[in-house]
Amino acid sequence: MEEDEKYNAVISAMSEYTYDWKPENYDDPSMPILKITKSSLGSFDWCNKKYDFSYIQRLPQDQTEAMRKGTVLHNHREDFFNDFDIKKAESMTPDEVGEYITEMTPIDEYYDISLNIASFETNRYLESRAENKTEEYLPVCNEGMFDAEITIAKDTNPKFPLKRDYKIHIQGIIDRIFMENGGYVPFEFKTGPWKDYKGTMMRKEMAFYQLLIENAEDEVLIKNGLQPNVPVTHWGWYYPVSNYVFAQPVKTRSMTSVMNNIAKLIWSYEQKQFPTKFYWKTCSHCSFFGICDAAQEDTWV
Repeated sequence: MEEDEKYNAVISAMSEYTYDWKPENYDDPSMPILKITKSSLGSFDWCNKKYDFSYIQRLPQDQTEAMRKGTVLHNHREDFFNDFDIKKAESMTPDEVGEYITEMTPIDEYYDISLNIASFETNRYLESRAENKTEEYLPVCNEGMFDAEITIAKDTNPKFPLKRDYKIHIQGIIDRIFMENGGYVPFEFKTGPWKDYKGTMMRKEMAFYQLLIENAEDEVLIKNGLQPNVPVTHWGWYYPVSNYVFAQPVKTRSMTSVMNNIAKLIWSYEQKQFPTKFYWKTCSHCSFFGICDAAQEDTWV
């Protein structure tokens, strides 16, 4: 209870925040600061105009099948780690572990994907048991909400110099955070197919999570099961549709890229410029294709 009170006090003390941000009002303490999430920054990086439609104008989007699948399978993953009984599994044979995890798998329209996940988790648990590291099998944080305030210096991105330094609010839900060899490992779960070109995008997403963890107040970390002053040493991601899993040490270059993108986003607010990025392979699948300039085929590249 005391920890909850401390956490609530920290969150309450933070500035109000919004996507509908006006940098010209920054000196007015009654006005909200800019809110940035992993998803909003990714949307801006993908297409500035899509960010404008989604986060500033708040235009509605229909839920796609990919979005629904992502929600359902993310809920399944969260439930699995909440319900998995590691003490019970310790006395099981390998076959019994596989049966136990498979029995935890919901039967729905995504059952084939869930069976891939069950096989992956069975192998991962058995490997941890063989190495006497079952204490590292379960995440220390499962679908944790993180908030932090950081300052972006006006010279963060030389290509997009800002008028001043800005305090902003960053926020995100991290799928899972594991502890391995004394360091934290944020781990992302994706429900689409893996493509090699997604590597750069994934490193940016993970660097944003690292930024959140490293700048969160102690009370926010403790609320999410983390201890202060423990470094983020690695990150990783898992694409069960493609049976693809990857982990690597954190990359300084990816963090630099994220900070540059944040500065560019702030610059766009200053300039009130959110141009369309024309590319037919992405534009034709965008929720806002029908109302965007990109709908004009002579603009495609």
